[in-house]
Amino acid sequence: MQVGLIGLGKMGLNLALNMRDHGHEVIGYARTKETVDRAKGEGIKGVYSLEELVKKLIPPRLIWLMVPAGETVDMVINQLIPFLSKGDIIVDGGNSYYRDTLRRYEVLKAQGLRFADIGTSGGIEGARWGICAMVGAEEELFQYLEPLLKDISAPGGYLHTGPCGSGHFVKMVHNGIEYGMMQAIGEGMEILAKGPFKLDLPAIARVWRHGSVIRGWLMDLTERVLSKSGDLKDIRDVIHHSGEGLWTVEEALRLGVPVPVISLALMVRFRSEQEESFAGKVVAALRHEFGGHEVERKAPY
Repeated sequence: MQVGLIGLGKMGLNLALNMRDHGHEVIGYARTKETVDRAKGEGIKGVYSLEELVKKLIPPRLIWLMVPAGETVDMVINQLIPFLSKGDIIVDGGNSYYRDTLRRYEVLKAQGLRFADIGTSGGIEGARWGICAMVGAEEELFQYLEPLLKDISAPGGYLHTGPCGSGHFVKMVHNGIEYGMMQAIGEGMEILAKGPFKLDLPAIARVWRHGSVIRGWLMDLTERVLSKSGDLKDIRDVIHHSGEGLWTVEEALRLGVPVPVISLALMVRFRSEQEESFAGKVVAALRHEFGGHEVERKAPY
């Protein structure tokens, strides 16, 4: 199958290599010439404009987006539309908000273009060697894409979740779960690190990988990062978030579903991004006022 892939960052380039290794023709485009040149150095065919990309694709054209969620997706789609013909296909393989996906589906459908959302999990390694794909698409379009999906996914690692929007919805909840799982691992490791015993944390993560209830890829990665640097002194405790956890919590509120673990994991990320917490200062000041508790003050300049 011939694929025009837009976005050749870490995920996009690895996905392009994955497709190529399975015999698919990939033509890649990225915003910067340097990124395209790097992909060409890896053996991927590259172009330097969206118009050139579309011209090299045989109708019905299949264009796969691996770009950041939000305005960037709309910008790329709007730039593509003038070059496309009825029946052409756009796949959004990024982490878009599912309500944005529903809106884009209606806009593209009105212009005779087909659209699928593919929630893509597995990280950089998965993109290279086998993704987990959650596919929102009309049945006919899913069947058209399925041979490609089967090739680039891990065994058993793709699913037609339902109509357009459902793939990104499922991926959103997946990432919310991920927030909670990673937070629990981090908290458990801190207890072990500060406990009364001198413990080999990488070894503990290693044994938990084999047969324990909490074994899995995140535990594999825990062993890896702790083996590189057991004390993690070179890493700041800032945990950025890209939106999916927030969207999961917002959706839970709309549906009336209690999600305390995911919500608290999200709050921890918000707190980690603050250099200082004004709320924390208020609480410290209040404890001083009503109980005379000591307040830590900044050293004068």
